[in-house]
Amino acid sequence: MNSFFLRPTFLVGLLLTLPVSAAEELVTFNEHIRPILADNCFACHGSDAAHRKAKLRLDQFASATSDHNGFRALVPGDIANSEVWLRITSTDPDEIMPPPDSHKSPLKPAQRELIKRWIEQGAVYQNHWAFEPISRPAIPTNFSQHSPLNSQLPPNPLDPFILQKLARQKLSFAPEAPPTVIIRRLTLDLTGLPPTPAEIDAFLADSRRNPQSAYENLVARLLASPRYGEHFSRTWLDAVRYSDTHGLHLDNIRHIWPYRDWVVRAFNANVPFDRFTVEQLAGDLIPDAELRPPASAPKFPNFDLRSSPNDLRSARLEAMIASGYNRLHLTTSEGGAIEAEAEARNTGDRTDTTAAVFLGLTAGCAACHDHKFDPLSQRDYYALGAFWKSLADRPWDGNVRVSAPVVVIADSPTKQARIAELDTAIRPLEAALATRTAQLLVEAPPTKLEKTPITYEVVWAEDSDLTLDTDFLPGTPPPRGEWRSGPDVPVAGGQRALRLEGGVSRPFTFTVGDIDLVVRSEAKAFVYFFADPARPPRAVSLEFIIGAKTTRFVWGDPTAFSPTLGGTRHVGPLPPAGSYSRLEIDACDAGLDSGKSYTGLRITQSDGAVWWDRAGAVLTSPDASTDPLLSRAAWNTALQANARFVEGVPLRHDTKYLIGLSSTQQNDDEKKRLERYHREHIYAPYRAALEPLSHAARRLLAEQIHYELKYPMTLVSGERAEPLPAHILIRGQYDKPGDLVEPATPSFLPPLRRSGMGVSPMIPNPGGTGVPPVGLSPRPTRLDLARWIVDPKNPLTARVTVNRFWQQLFGAGLVRTPGDFGVQGDAPTHPELLDWLAAEFVRSGWDVKHLVHLIVTSRTYRQSSDATPALLELDPADRLLARAPRLRLDGEVLRDQALVLSGLLVPTLGGAPVRPYQPINIWEPVAFGGSNTKTYVRDDGPALYRRSLYTFWKRTAPAPAFATFDAPSRETFCPGRGRSNTPLQALALMNDVQQFEAARAFAENLLAENSTDAPRLVAAFRAVTAREPDAAERNLLTTSLATHRTHYAKNPDAAEKILTNGASKSNSTAPALEIAAWTMVANLLFNLDETITRN
Repeated sequence: MNSFFLRPTFLVGLLLTLPVSAAEELVTFNEHIRPILADNCFACHGSDAAHRKAKLRLDQFASATSDHNGFRALVPGDIANSEVWLRITSTDPDEIMPPPDSHKSPLKPAQRELIKRWIEQGAVYQNHWAFEPISRPAIPTNFSQHSPLNSQLPPNPLDPFILQKLARQKLSFAPEAPPTVIIRRLTLDLTGLPPTPAEIDAFLADSRRNPQSAYENLVARLLASPRYGEHFSRTWLDAVRYSDTHGLHLDNIRHIWPYRDWVVRAFNANVPFDRFTVEQLAGDLIPDAELRPPASAPKFPNFDLRSSPNDLRSARLEAMIASGYNRLHLTTSEGGAIEAEAEARNTGDRTDTTAAVFLGLTAGCAACHDHKFDPLSQRDYYALGAFWKSLADRPWDGNVRVSAPVVVIADSPTKQARIAELDTAIRPLEAALATRTAQLLVEAPPTKLEKTPITYEVVWAEDSDLTLDTDFLPGTPPPRGEWRSGPDVPVAGGQRALRLEGGVSRPFTFTVGDIDLVVRSEAKAFVYFFADPARPPRAVSLEFIIGAKTTRFVWGDPTAFSPTLGGTRHVGPLPPAGSYSRLEIDACDAGLDSGKSYTGLRITQSDGAVWWDRAGAVLTSPDASTDPLLSRAAWNTALQANARFVEGVPLRHDTKYLIGLSSTQQNDDEKKRLERYHREHIYAPYRAALEPLSHAARRLLAEQIHYELKYPMTLVSGERAEPLPAHILIRGQYDKPGDLVEPATPSFLPPLRRSGMGVSPMIPNPGGTGVPPVGLSPRPTRLDLARWIVDPKNPLTARVTVNRFWQQLFGAGLVRTPGDFGVQGDAPTHPELLDWLAAEFVRSGWDVKHLVHLIVTSRTYRQSSDATPALLELDPADRLLARAPRLRLDGEVLRDQALVLSGLLVPTLGGAPVRPYQPINIWEPVAFGGSNTKTYVRDDGPALYRRSLYTFWKRTAPAPAFATFDAPSRETFCPGRGRSNTPLQALALMNDVQQFEAARAFAENLLAENSTDAPRLVAAFRAVTAREPDAAERNLLTTSLATHRTHYAKNPDAAEKILTNGASKSNSTAPALEIAAWTMVANLLFNLDETITRN
């Protein structure tokens, strides 16, 4: 057997390539030949050097035409001496290519004919179309008589490219769609919502006067609608895998919804796509001078971030929120997880997503070896991933809602400025404390410390650390209380005390920031108490909170309070008024469980006026040398032993996680946080020496924590002091590092161009991650990468982006593999049009609304979706674009449409995610114990009727109303959804509680009109479809209504049940029978093919 070709080992599905229409037409490598070779030959004779057979590459002209042991794969113009031709036409099983055991079929006759003619025409190679520079093709001008342009419409540069291809098939455009179809199509495409009857009437009236002006005005109005940004954001969030949960193991809640709102604002403000890209990839690194001008930003849900034209903080905040893009990956902190493995997975996820979404590359195929089809080497892959090795966030995030770096988003520029001021004020105090601590600290082994018993206080909270719960029972007057300071205020510690005045109707419940107290068995938990001599209380009680069951400890009259679930214990009489006393609870005697975390305390006061202050625990240590609260050496030992808690230590929630890490696993910032925590809350001997500085820092930190608890926080990007090393991972395994690599872009694309990088200090960030100094970074940064991605010389980004927007408006892109513009992806159906759009997009300044306007004002977009049988047979997938596509609406659009038609939609923009109707216990089957997304608790009130964009997105269990209609889980990037057609979809639309409730509300609105059946049925049909029903449809609706009336007249109980469907209350005065019958008609209309389809 001749060994010139070795058999392929990779199974690739055949791409059926149609032959060119005329024998004399030129066969081109990119359009006709490369797809055949890619599917059948490149796995063994392509770019992957490690798996290449016979040292032959068929993806390069030089290798394919060179001598290989006396044979040449290709001899241009000579098929008799071209081994490619001889092998694909052989009948010898030892010679034929692809070989029988490759699980590939022999090439089809049409494919062999194409290769034959290509060789005869000279076997001319071309670079892959997507990797060629973008040039602006000339707009075609010559069409046959079959493809006239409508002279009544203004010329659109897109249409000639479509008409040119239609002319070759002797086709022309379909007729223009009727105005009723046009307004519904355009409104759904640009806003994701149906038009209202009033909007339909206005457009039809305008169209009768001036059709083109009416259409232009409609496009302008819809592009200016805030609903445009919401709708276009949804597909972007699919692409970048936005979610409200971590995605792995516990799949806990993650606070990053401000990023989602930023995307909405960006689309509505028409932020140029190049800036849109840079802010997401490197918003934390953008120099002040390059931040978007304040005037270009829209409003936050509740205030204008850019109200001050010179407010760089607001511009910086917007860019920081955008940088949350880098935090959207899946994370886990499950037991047994390995940090190096998690870090490698996170980096790979970020690399794969960015490559697919912005560049259309299947980069992940190069994680284990060189890409088999595209010129992307394994070194290229890990060099690209190295850009994210400088990020400061931890591979493990502790399954918490927010993990540093984060930003706080206040409700006014003034408060946002105060947050920044706090960060600025805290930093020098932290530095001074660190210096003073270093002077005090002597790292001595425990054996050198005195072994003497000692009793001391550990302070859990003082000053404003105690946060009063303001959730009072209806009708119950809130307690009168405030923090006060000054010479007349008695204080037990710090500078302020809390004065409370009130009755016994409700306990005063406090939380202590996000700090828990872990008690020892020998501890005495305490709160300082000062009774006003002029108004002493009848009694006071104290409870430490751990879950629902707590024990109440009472001083004074034991009959003053009602019993609690955990019982009541009388401690003794009230301490004397007029001075501070320490109310103590013995942990052992009181049943406070050793090692348990207490999250807050409740104080119940029967009448009178009382000052409350410092809370904490009194501890006794028999051996100071081994007590982590007294000995720094013992504290370090406890940490290095990976202790999950140290008894007696008040622990912040994020500190619990850090204590579980060894010192080698902690970064510099985390070590500083633990040092500060030990100094301020744990190490008693330091407190007196550090009190002046500590108090000032605590006061500012308390205010900072107040903002963090009151306002939303969101994950953002930040830089670590030293980037992690980046290695090529042998076969993609995290524990087999190979050569070191530096950040770099793929070698087959234009080179990275670097410029000076100036960086502003990050805005307030718990954890205080810093940024590099101003100047050129010694290595390429994410900002360099972001600028390279949107460099006009990059051949991919503009093509990929315009294709995505085309896909959103036509259901399929000009390239039908939106995440793969490589060799294995589909070739563009209209390559010249794709390049013209890409060039125009860049020329316009990456103007998204300009691009969308250009597309929707084309004659191509405005065609009817009707198709003749002949056209369906010729072009079933509508690749020629000889008609408009008919598309089943996505699940989110179907739900929003029902809410709009029913009048139930709550149109509020932005905000925290909501939880509408879902099946009971929908999350439980996929949840782990301890997850805070184990139990689905439905919202009530307006939250039930918010737009679907704001529905809480749990990765391991996305909403069934969306997933049933092909919504992705967002566990990985999704450049485009599929469209299936299943019986389950029909069941959901007919029976889902939200859909049925909307049908009832729609029916009640119809019955509220002073009308009769016939006009009501016409109005209902028109509201849903945008057109009036024909005679046959009217008869069907009339018959359906009569049938349902008869049914419910015989079954009045069933009619009553319909009124109770959903949480919204029926306000209709119509009889139940009428509401039920009209609800069923409405449900029928909501389920029409025409209703669930965009025509």
